[in-house]
Amino acid sequence: MENTENTTKHTTQTRTLGTGGPQVSALGLGCMGMSALYGEADRAESVATIHAALEAGVTLLDTGDFYGMGHNELLIGEALRTAPAARREQALTSVKFGALRAPDGAWAGYDGRPEAVRNFAAYSLQRLGVDHIDVYRIARLDPDVPIEETVGAIAELVEQGYVRHIGLSEVGAGTIRKAAATAPIADLQIEYGLISRGIEKSILPTTRELGISITAYGVLSRGLISGHFSADRQLAADDFRAHSPRFQGENLRHNLALVDALRKIAEQKGVSVAQIAIAWVLAQGEDIVPLIGARSRERLAESLGALDVVLDAADLAAIEAAVPADAAAGERYAPAAMAHLDSER
Repeated sequence: MENTENTTKHTTQTRTLGTGGPQVSALGLGCMGMSALYGEADRAESVATIHAALEAGVTLLDTGDFYGMGHNELLIGEALRTAPAARREQALTSVKFGALRAPDGAWAGYDGRPEAVRNFAAYSLQRLGVDHIDVYRIARLDPDVPIEETVGAIAELVEQGYVRHIGLSEVGAGTIRKAAATAPIADLQIEYGLISRGIEKSILPTTRELGISITAYGVLSRGLISGHFSADRQLAADDFRAHSPRFQGENLRHNLALVDALRKIAEQKGVSVAQIAIAWVLAQGEDIVPLIGARSRERLAESLGALDVVLDAADLAAIEAAVPADAAAGERYAPAAMAHLDSER
């Protein structure tokens, strides 16, 4: 990687998840795209990217047991098994569970029953090749199971040593409060970035009141504001973006115009669009840990460069003038997926 020494130095920045959660790298690695939803991925390059992230000081590896129906956990397990012992020992796993899939990949809802929680965890531990999961969370609220029961089951796994910390994912303020009243919550994983700022209204104030951190995914809006996406790009049918409202027709043209405005600011700073977008999220508070979804060492190196970007008040004002809150066109998921988001209710 370019500028390895400098990147490694800056990647040792850390943040803490919640008031009693683990200390993690300021940027985490979201591994989903190495197995699902963005078209074909190169397995060898994926493993090499995880190794490069660990070498650069990234400690938080985020996955879901349903990413590629177990493929992603097996991939991470392989990467950990083949990493130097010192790097393997510093790695922390953040795992989502609960999504039900069919053999053809179809989505079939979510299961948050206590017996299901224990079952999902058993399989994840085996696939990852670890004796504990560092942060464990249900991917979406199961509407048929009170969050207190799901969180209570994870708390039992914490007592038994199979899980270290409890997380949440894509839930609203009311659910966050119920969960936090049941057991200590380290973090809420939720989409947050320049064009996905919905959490600022009620969710972020709630997590801050309760001492819960945010692990932010979608900081580059699935590549939309990375500076690398073009209007004429052809997407495979199994690519999430082929069906995402923000990547369709006039919505896409509108959103790419926001990227062009952001690019002007990035060029003035001498950084890339992706770097300034990630740096903006980093600047929103020490309680926020962005997850970068790099699938290659090249993209990883670019994303890690965001740690070197210093944004002052004038920079932040210029960025938010170029990309105001609620400026994006289109919802962040298609209607069927939006219906599962407790965070959007």
